[in-house]
Amino acid sequence: MNRRALALGVLLLGVMLLLPAFANSYVLSVATLILFLAYTGQAWNVMMGFAGQLSLGHSLYVGVGAYAAAGLFFHFGIGPWAGIWLSIALCVAFGAAIGFLAFRFGISGVYFALLTIAFAEFTRIGFDHLDWTGGPGGLFIKVAQRDQIDLANFRGPPAMYYYAMLVLTAGALALCAALLRSRAGYYWQAIRENEEAAQALGINTFRWKMLAVLLSSAMTAVSGVFFAFYYNNLFPEQIFNISRSIEIILGPIIGGVGTLFGPILGAAVLTILADAITEVLAALGWEIPGIKQVFYGVVLLVVIMFLPHGIWPTLARRLGIGK
Repeated sequence: MNRRALALGVLLLGVMLLLPAFANSYVLSVATLILFLAYTGQAWNVMMGFAGQLSLGHSLYVGVGAYAAAGLFFHFGIGPWAGIWLSIALCVAFGAAIGFLAFRFGISGVYFALLTIAFAEFTRIGFDHLDWTGGPGGLFIKVAQRDQIDLANFRGPPAMYYYAMLVLTAGALALCAALLRSRAGYYWQAIRENEEAAQALGINTFRWKMLAVLLSSAMTAVSGVFFAFYYNNLFPEQIFNISRSIEIILGPIIGGVGTLFGPILGAAVLTILADAITEVLAALGWEIPGIKQVFYGVVLLVVIMFLPHGIWPTLARRLGIGK
C-alpha cells in the first residue's frame, strides 16, 4: 500500500473506532455484520484472489468453526478462547483434505469449486444427524444477559462484539497486505496468472496452493467462533447452506477480487443497500420472499457488466492509491 492507501486505512479505522459513541444498537448491528462479511471475504480472498483457487463452499469452515467452539462451551463449559484452537484445527484438517484431493489429483477450476461445495454439503448432512450438536433442531448456547463485558466467555454488550470484529478485520487487512509483499504473495499471484509458467520457474505449486487453502480455512474458522457467540444459536441448514458461501464471496467479487480494500468495500455496499431495500419494502408493507438474493444477483450483474474488476480498482485509480 502507498501512503495514500495507508492514510485512507488509518482514517477509516479512526471512524470505525468512534462509531459506537454515536451509533444506536441497530446501526451497530449492521456495522458488525459488515465487518463480519469483510473479514470472511478477506479470508476467502486469500484462496481465490491471491492464489486463484475458487471455493464455493466456505460456509464449511464457518460452520465447523462455530460448532466446535459452541459444542465445547455448551457441553463442557470450555470458553471460546480455548475452543477457537479446536475450531482452527478442524477447519485446517478439512482444508488439508480438500486441498490434497484436488491438487494431488489435478482437480482445478470449476471442478475444484464443486469439490468445495460437496464437502460443505456432506458436512451439513452429517451435522443434521449429529445429536451432540442438536441435529436439525439446532444448538443453543446458554446465555446470561450481561451489560458488563465478560471476555473470558466472550459476553458483553453489542459494542464489545463490534470492536472484536473490527480488530479481526483490521488484523486480516494487515496480514493480507504483508502477504502480498512476501514471497508467498508473489508465488500465489504467479500461480493465479499462469500455473504452468509458475511450475516452469521452479515454484512448488502444490505446496503454495496448500498454504493458501490452509490459511484461508484457519482465518474463516475464527469467524465461525465469532458467529456462534454473537448469535448464540446454530442450525446446520442455516450455517452450512451454499447461500452463506455466496454471501461470503460476493463482497470480494463486487469490491474487487485480489485487492485489499475490495472485500471491505463490497461488504459495505451489499449490506447497506440490501438492508435499505428490506426496510423500504417493510415500510410499504410488502413482503417479497428472496428479495435479498434477487438484489445480490442484480448488483453482481451490474458490476460484471460495467466494472468487471470490481468497484475498488476503479475507485483506487481515481483516488491515486494502490489496491
